[in-house]
Amino acid sequence: MKLLHLFWVSRPALWINTLGVAVTGLWLGGHLYTLDLRFWWVMLWLTLPFNLLIYGINDIYDQAEDALNPRKGGLQGARIYPEDVKLILWAVVLLNVPFVVYFCFVLPWQALLWMLFYALIFVAYSARPIRFKARPYLDAISNAAYAFPMAFVPLLMGSEVPWWALCGTMAWSVGKQAFDAIQDIPHDRKVGIVNTAVKLGVEGTMFWSAAWYTVAFLCFGQLSLLVALAVMLVNGRLLYKLHLNPTPAQARKLYPSSMLSPLWIGTVAGVLLVASLVR
Repeated sequence: MKLLHLFWVSRPALWINTLGVAVTGLWLGGHLYTLDLRFWWVMLWLTLPFNLLIYGINDIYDQAEDALNPRKGGLQGARIYPEDVKLILWAVVLLNVPFVVYFCFVLPWQALLWMLFYALIFVAYSARPIRFKARPYLDAISNAAYAFPMAFVPLLMGSEVPWWALCGTMAWSVGKQAFDAIQDIPHDRKVGIVNTAVKLGVEGTMFWSAAWYTVAFLCFGQLSLLVALAVMLVNGRLLYKLHLNPTPAQARKLYPSSMLSPLWIGTVAGVLLVASLVR
């Protein structure tokens, strides 16, 4: 395995899901920017090291399934082979352990606790015996952890946790995970994975996602009506397009738009947050 392949295993197109949430956490904590090196070391950790941890472990445990999945082998996930496993594991350890040691010395224990659960939940999503990925409802709910940087970044900066924003992002992440899994229903059924999308089917999963998007709307509405509307408009549009043709094939066509949805919603939230901080 070439070292460059490790970069693709980390799915750089999805780094926005870690970095974007961390920056939003900084802004919600009342800081437009910071020179605090602890924050920047956290940001560095949330690039290749952390994403290789969660997606590398995912690819290791999903080798058999991924070999049959036509989506693998590009931006939506690398395809690995048994001989790659040792290098991935070593890379995960070597890239993450230095950060863990550093964080233990310089970060407050509250932030460390959130970061610990952040990593453990994502490992448990893929790794046996827990493997949330193959457990209906838990596969989607565990993805609420994507919001955790919105808790540990403010804590490391000495600010309070923005609970409404945190809960809204958690709910949105649960809905998005299930929506994105619809495209893989035929493949997951074929390999024996029973997750939320497989159990509920296309239309049932749409209702599940819509319910969580509604929770997100209500939470964000406590902070900003514009952000709440952005959540409903962006995700409502995707749900409507899938409703017109409720099939996994249609969900696959919509996936690029779903992958970009954090960017559109985050842009609205970011502009409003920055505007409030520079007043």
